Amino acid sequence: MQVMKHYSLQDIVLYFLKLGTWGFGGPVALVGYMHRDLVEEKKWLTEEEYKEGLALAQLAPGPLAAQLGIYIGFVHYRIIGATLVGMAFVLPSFIMVVLLGMAYKLYSGLPWMQAVFYGVGAAVIGIICISAYKLTIKSIGKLNFSSVKSNWLLWVFYLIGIVVTVVTQREEVLLFIATGLIYMFAKAPPAWAKKQVTAQSILLAGIGFWEYSNDTLLKIGLFFAKAGAFVFGSGLAIVPFLHAGVVQEYGWLTEAQFVDSVAVAMITPGPVVITVGFIGYLVAGFPGASVAAAATFLPCFLFTVLLAPSFKKIAKNTSIKAFVDGITACVIGALVGSVIIIATKSIVDIPTALIGIASMLALIYIKKLQEPHIILVAAIVGVIIKSI
Repeated sequence: MQVMKHYSLQDIVLYFLKLGTWGFGGPVALVGYMHRDLVEEKKWLTEEEYKEGLALAQLAPGPLAAQLGIYIGFVHYRIIGATLVGMAFVLPSFIMVVLLGMAYKLYSGLPWMQAVFYGVGAAVIGIICISAYKLTIKSIGKLNFSSVKSNWLLWVFYLIGIVVTVVTQREEVLLFIATGLIYMFAKAPPAWAKKQVTAQSILLAGIGFWEYSNDTLLKIGLFFAKAGAFVFGSGLAIVPFLHAGVVQEYGWLTEAQFVDSVAVAMITPGPVVITVGFIGYLVAGFPGASVAAAATFLPCFLFTVLLAPSFKKIAKNTSIKAFVDGITACVIGALVGSVIIIATKSIVDIPTALIGIASMLALIYIKKLQEPHIILVAAIVGVIIKSI
């Protein structure tokens, strides 16, 4: 029996438009805001509805905060609610990254802009290092003997993800799927496996539209749809996919431009994954930004809408949980591998090394400090260093 809704579709869409405009702090902070505002204060959702949405967001691929927002829109207003809420949540940060992309293209060749990103790039490395550590602890286990012993297979997948990413400098989607399947068969073999039924792979297609080179837009759509289908939990999990594709495989961006793109995502509110809009803009202008953002969030939207009606049953399936755990361990390992690769190109001297270390220490010891504050300070320090 569905709980009577105490809000209109306009109310929930407006709320997420505001959250997408001022919601800083990353996925954990954003889902915390949703609980505080929608469950505790407004009482638009029950605790059970919120927990179901959070569980789905953690289980299915897609950036955590965006996926939870889409689910919340779906709870009482179904597909139209999920669609409008998802668009409202992403739109403000999308507009911001497009505007920043315009400024970046216009001024990136100027010394003062280079000085700003000299410090920002180093700070981003420090921030991602801390995020990768937190993801490791949360998803795989603490760095102690008992944790390694009990979750040894996940730690193996994690290390494989690091090594393969560093050696090949690209994302290996088949490796992620393989680790998911291995862990599923090891921990919770599905019933169909005993009947020797062959699993079928799911192929995700992106979209390409508007002007510019249709070939480039199609490549952008396909690439970002693939990346969006393998983002579990934190938006930063998309970093290894993006780095391998836009820098190594297609050569759309340089190493410095890629680090700058991650920085832009961190100084804008809303989901961190919106960096894809900035990258798309640098590659193919506004059409590229639109295709990249749409393709990245499309898998997230489809998984939520398709799984939500039967999620209670799906959530109890231990095989699916094991599959996701296996993929997540390898993806986080790939994130660490990407950090190592990017750091070798971004930490170029003693000042950048010190900025990176200082950023990590600040996040560890100054509890209320947020990423945008660190990036702002790093930008100022970069300008000062370059002006000396």
